Amino acid sequence: MGAIPFQVFSTGERVDFWQVLPVAVALVFILEGLLPFISPNRWRAMLTMAEQMDDRVIRNVGLVSMLFGVVMLYLVH
Repeated sequence: MGAIPFQVFSTGERVDFWQVLPVAVALVFILEGLLPFISPNRWRAMLTMAEQMDDRVIRNVGLVSMLFGVVMLYLVH
């Protein structure tokens, strides 16, 4: 499988996509683990609320989250 290079905006250095992807996934795991680590009771309550939500609402939350991530990537990069 060929490398998918892209340029880092500050230095112009070429970086392999497959080197950056695991870092991004690791950061997602770290951020997702913060709430259950800091406040397990609130995390449990949040899961209970999510269980009671309609599928449409959950999809809309996911869509807004993805769009926010795309906009953040665009602004940062």
